[in-house]
Amino acid sequence: MTLPVDTSVWSLALRRDVDASEPEARHLRDALFGSEVVVTTGLVLQELLQGFNAPKARERIVERFAALPLLQPDRSDHIAAAALRNVCRNAGVRIGTIDALLAQLCIRHDLVLLTTDKDFTHAARHCRLRV
Repeated sequence: MTLPVDTSVWSLALRRDVDASEPEARHLRDALFGSEVVVTTGLVLQELLQGFNAPKARERIVERFAALPLLQPDRSDHIAAAALRNVCRNAGVRIGTIDALLAQLCIRHDLVLLTTDKDFTHAARHCRLRV
């Protein structure tokens, strides 16, 4: 994965099980402590929280994510995400409904998606998504 250095806004969609030494995790840490802006969505926050049952862990996640601006999809994002998913499917690339919406939010807001999920890399070959 190539992470452009000329952009200052990132959208977060990293998996819980990513090792801290992975390049994406290091880049996220650097962005959070540097001058870059990191945003996320309620979808990412919800998916992350669904993986934790312990109240203290959930509380820490909610507290830490409170510092990140949340992007909110609107009707046009849902329509464009469906079209994006269809384009990918017609090209033989499977992308889930939620992932298509995350990709669309990044495209609309001209964000780079910081992720370890290869589905996004495959989808980016068929749309304007930057990963």
